[in-house]
Amino acid sequence: MGIQSSVVTVLWVWSALAWQRLCSGSYQRYNISPGFQGSQMDWIDNGGIFLLSNSSNFGFGFVTNSPADTTAFLLAVIHQSSTTIVWTANRDSPVAHSDDFVFDTDGNAYLRSSGAAVWSTNTSGQGATGMLLQDSGNLVVLGSAGPLWQSFSHPTDTLLSGQTFVEGMVLVSKPNAQNLSYHLGIVSGSSGGSDLMLYVDFQPPQPYWSMQQENRKIDNKIGGDLHSGALVSNSWNFYDQKGSLLWQFVIGVGGGGGESDANVTWAAVLGNDGFISFYSLQSGGPSIPSSIKIPRDSCDTPEPCSPYYICYSGTRCQCPAVLSSDPNCNPNIVSPCSSNTAYTLASVDDGVGYFATNFISPSFKVNLTGCKEACMGNCSCLALFFDDSSRNCFLFDQIGSFRQQSASNKSTYLSYIKIASNGSGGLSPVQDGNGSSGGKHFVIIIIICLVTASVIAALIYFAIRIHRRKRLPAEPSQGSSEEDNFLESISGMPIRFSYRELQTATDNFSVKLGQGGFGSVYLGKLPDGTQVAVKKLEGIGQGKKEFRAEVSIIGSIHHIHLVKLRGFCAEGTHRLLAYEYMAKGSLDRWIFQNNNGHGQLDWDQRFSIAVGTAKGLAYLHEDCDSKIVHCDIKPENVLLDDNFLSKVSDFGLAKLMTREQSHVFTTLRGTRGYLAPEWITSYAISEKSDVYSFGMVLLEIIGGRKNFDPSESSEKAHFPSYAFKKLEEGRLKEIFDDRLKYDDKDGRVEATIKVALWCIQEDLSLRPSMTKVVQMLEGLSDVPQPPMSSQVGFRLYANVFKSTSTEEGTSSGPSDCNSDAFLSAVRLSGPR
Repeated sequence: MGIQSSVVTVLWVWSALAWQRLCSGSYQRYNISPGFQGSQMDWIDNGGIFLLSNSSNFGFGFVTNSPADTTAFLLAVIHQSSTTIVWTANRDSPVAHSDDFVFDTDGNAYLRSSGAAVWSTNTSGQGATGMLLQDSGNLVVLGSAGPLWQSFSHPTDTLLSGQTFVEGMVLVSKPNAQNLSYHLGIVSGSSGGSDLMLYVDFQPPQPYWSMQQENRKIDNKIGGDLHSGALVSNSWNFYDQKGSLLWQFVIGVGGGGGESDANVTWAAVLGNDGFISFYSLQSGGPSIPSSIKIPRDSCDTPEPCSPYYICYSGTRCQCPAVLSSDPNCNPNIVSPCSSNTAYTLASVDDGVGYFATNFISPSFKVNLTGCKEACMGNCSCLALFFDDSSRNCFLFDQIGSFRQQSASNKSTYLSYIKIASNGSGGLSPVQDGNGSSGGKHFVIIIIICLVTASVIAALIYFAIRIHRRKRLPAEPSQGSSEEDNFLESISGMPIRFSYRELQTATDNFSVKLGQGGFGSVYLGKLPDGTQVAVKKLEGIGQGKKEFRAEVSIIGSIHHIHLVKLRGFCAEGTHRLLAYEYMAKGSLDRWIFQNNNGHGQLDWDQRFSIAVGTAKGLAYLHEDCDSKIVHCDIKPENVLLDDNFLSKVSDFGLAKLMTREQSHVFTTLRGTRGYLAPEWITSYAISEKSDVYSFGMVLLEIIGGRKNFDPSESSEKAHFPSYAFKKLEEGRLKEIFDDRLKYDDKDGRVEATIKVALWCIQEDLSLRPSMTKVVQMLEGLSDVPQPPMSSQVGFRLYANVFKSTSTEEGTSSGPSDCNSDAFLSAVRLSGPR
């Protein structure tokens, strides 16, 4: 009896294994259940496909990454007859033929490679009952109450008929040969409201097409914010939050058979050339492309030609004259912020435009001279475009192809690129009509001029040396000599002035601009007519350390939104710093209601100031050789020039951090009302503390009031708490300064308020980076609803703040951080 039982058991196990192996070569139609598992090898006879839709039009399984590579596989949904991939789980992480797809008994579906999950639906413990592939091409994990997960909510580079594309979703193309990817998303447009936009993943991203500006669309409704889009029949339809039809974009005209058939499945594919192409996926046949593409012209994409080339209609590429001597048509600028090369701006050919200027807000409004100075003052700026009619100035840190404007649409833009001033970036003498002999004569003239200029420069140099030697003070002490050696060793130091030179420039320090943290600031004028703000340090016993820190840090930093150190004095016991002069003073003079007679800033000016300040901080955090934490962001440390261009000051004592460090304790001290909660707890200070302070400043810019005002009602006295309350009530715009006029459709208003509330989250891990802040403010990244978790913490923090504040509320004086956690340090203020 025992032997018979054993034989039955063995036969049963063998039968089960045989049945499992037999089934592994069969399609699992329509639905698979939890407990399913298999690799590409198990389904090799079926081309790797193990799940079909009910109509067999779509399949799900393993497909090769490319025809040339048969060893790497993607887990994908494909259109069967045309073998078109319409969705991919692991596009960036191909797997081997032995790696498994698992739909485990806990309800989670995932792809496993070398023992680790490379993709997952994250549906564990949610009661999943099965996985099915719908006839629409939508892969769904089902629960008892409906879908728990679906591929239509996580698109890759393709949209299908019936698939709703909503805010927060993004299509991303495959990388091209230059490793660039293109993105499609619903974002805040430059003219307000939401828009469907294409953008390239430059740093920062640059948009190149928007549906609002697409002249081929059909307008069905005036007004309304875009919320979603879907391919319906032979058009791409777009809807507002209420489902009302806003626009239609017809895609079937000229596309081949079946354009008007409502049963035809259309696919919109974002390719690695930057175009959105449309295909009709025929049942049982190949895909048929439509003649319609987005954008219309290849010159409207970021790189139809190589960077710096000019694209002409029909994708004819031509190098601009200024770079024609370089075989690669390239200024050959590598790491300009860490290079010692001198640069200049060179004009590009007439009638040349750039794809991004139609879709982004200008960096600022200024005259051409100011625009050039802004680019030259920003080491990361590679090109500028100036609209002479509107005075809009655009600066770009990364450049694609230029484009030649048509005769009927001549651009009013003036275009300049940064090149090496010695001509190595492509500048070369232009030969005359006589050919090489004219070129030789030109070269001889240039050589004679250079030799003459060198002799004159040498004579001037020696004359200055002799003159200064006569004026040298007595032999310095050992300590002074030591500091001189230190200062001389700093590379790229600003101009070194004598004390008498700065005394003369300031008319013996007669015009006092303000009082800084450790000295007074005076108005000065250099011999060349340049105005400067001279900070005269007092009490050198402590000032030497702060002076060294500020000179070594600020002297090596150049950015359009950071105050520039023009020079310094280190003579005997004198310590002075000469900054660029900021004619409009500090931000606090302009945004608060009691602004001592200063004019009121309009909304556009305030927004521009906020973006500029964010860019300055992002540069300190991300783009310097060492990460710099400011630790004292407040309106008094945001200075404005003649054109209300904002610049961050007073970062000379910021704590330097290596990029490997994420947190540090600092010896600095900030200002009450702008300090992050971690300043009064045991948490370490990091760049996220600056993000918090920026959020508080941003609230003051938005509200036109200080964050703590005891003259207000108890509800409004602490402005951040009031802001969170209005967020909870869905009445965010009540936070906005009621003195300002703005367009109700201007999406920047609500987005800016939300950004501020994200920045002041009590949990520092929830605060965005300053780079992310810039992207959200400029509409290149969505701004989700801020969490309410900080509201209770803010009420507690507000009470602590009130108990330590002066009658002025958010006083501009530094807080006392002389504790065991925060050591005392002297704060050096920037020019006021």
